[in-house]
Amino acid sequence: MNKINIKTKRKIRVRSKVKGTLARLRLSVHRSNKSIYAQLINDDKAETVLGVSEKHLGKDVKGKKSDKAKELGLFLAKLAISKKIKNVVFDRGSYVYHGRIKQVAEGAREGGLKF
Repeated sequence: MNKINIKTKRKIRVRSKVKGTLARLRLSVHRSNKSIYAQLINDDKAETVLGVSEKHLGKDVKGKKSDKAKELGLFLAKLAISKKIKNVVFDRGSYVYHGRIKQVAEGAREGGLKF
């Protein structure tokens, strides 16, 4: 079994249990080598309600990638609460709940989102 198959199987397993509705949107996280992205998705209408990336934070955030990921979670939570969104379902996709993925989740929780 190679790495691609393992990631694909994990993604299918996670996405089969997670579905975003209007009452609880899906917080989907994507990680690349340079940055991290987060979206709030309504799967009923197949629309992205809110999407942010590290580029939205500006250049004032210094530190490691994990520090930037936590700031991204806080920023996302602030924007979501301003749109009156409080409850979400966390979708880590094919990534292990560790490192930057975990930091985004912790930042969103600290910002006021409830998973």
